[in-house]
Amino acid sequence: VTAHPPAIVSEAQRKLISEEVEAFRREVAAAIKAKDAKRLQRMYAPSFVHTHTSGKTDDKKARIAALLKGDPVIETAPVSDLVIRIPNDWVGIATAVSPIKSDDGKIYDARWTSVDTREGQSWHVAASHGTRDGESKRSQ
Repeated sequence: VTAHPPAIVSEAQRKLISEEVEAFRREVAAAIKAKDAKRLQRMYAPSFVHTHTSGKTDDKKARIAALLKGDPVIETAPVSDLVIRIPNDWVGIATAVSPIKSDDGKIYDARWTSVDTREGQSWHVAASHGTRDGESKRSQ
């Protein structure tokens, strides 16, 4: 097996790939809203891991269970300060801030990162992480 380095992309390509990642994020949110477990299984990478603001981690199975249960999650929360970085043609790294309701009932701003990877023509959520950043001034 020969390893191929990732393609170096131009600014125009970065913009197009960034738009693909944004569209994929909307598809993930729609699958969550529809509680489409089969679709979510295809959208999350087998090795997916999410690290909560508490430090707890979820694997793919636990994360999809939380999504289907309706837990407050970064995938469906309102977003501000969204930036999508495209280091190559097969990885998109989204960072943003979202108000997330905590177990204590308060709404906190969560700074988060989500890493999406391309396999063929499909995107997959590979990993995500949230960090609590104080009580939110916004509503969820």
